[in-house]
Amino acid sequence: MPESTPTDLPATAPKLSVYIIAYNEADKIADAVQSVQWADEVLVLDSNSSDNTAGIARELGATVKQIPFTTFGKLRNDAIASCTHEWIFSLDADERCTPAARAEIQAILRNPTADAYYVPRRNWFMGRWINHCGWYPDYRQPQLFRKPALIFDDAAEVHEGYKVNGKVGYFKSAIIQIPFQNLEQLLHKMQRYSTLGARKLERSGKAAGMGTALGHGLWAFFRIYVLKLGFLDGWAGFVLAFGNFEGTFYRYAKAATAKQSWKPVDNLATTETRDPN
Repeated sequence: MPESTPTDLPATAPKLSVYIIAYNEADKIADAVQSVQWADEVLVLDSNSSDNTAGIARELGATVKQIPFTTFGKLRNDAIASCTHEWIFSLDADERCTPAARAEIQAILRNPTADAYYVPRRNWFMGRWINHCGWYPDYRQPQLFRKPALIFDDAAEVHEGYKVNGKVGYFKSAIIQIPFQNLEQLLHKMQRYSTLGARKLERSGKAAGMGTALGHGLWAFFRIYVLKLGFLDGWAGFVLAFGNFEGTFYRYAKAATAKQSWKPVDNLATTETRDPN
């Protein structure tokens, strides 16, 4: 006789949707999609990339939907609404689902004990695993959740605010993140995120002066490099701490300079250009 199925477990796991948000990630999207091809549905939410992100994702069997970017919060809510199954796993384009995390997802789906789960991430940067800098276990928002359980703040430009409706749990198995393949990508992200962060500061009325920008930047470096032991991660830890300094400084500096009424030179031909000394 065939073995009976325990009454407290479903015969088969509920179906799973995976969504990946992406913008100009042609060098990363293939690895991300391939790591979750076992899922019942893989959606790539592309914000009109100018490279071949969408084409690569389609070739690998993912469903691609174009969603114009306004804020990260709205983008994630739109991504969730696009998923057709009750359970959802979110993955960024620079992340990879590991075999261990896949096995844990499938076990949870058969016998869930929570409505939303935080997943630890292992970050690889400058040829090494980052074990400090606040980058491990590096939980962000829940990544495995029931569709009604997670709602994002539509107005959140960056570092999306969210609300969990239900019980939360934590994975034991980590996924992998490769945030930057080179320093140019780190600088590009710093520029983009500092601009989005400056808009948030302006809207909240927290924009201040350049002294405030420098103070916040120095504190960001000290917090990552000293308090979070970034110095134990070698030069990679220093670069991450310094990048955090730059991103924080420019976030506040951009908000501060946006308030200024600096005017261009009216007439270059008559402008005094003598050495002030």
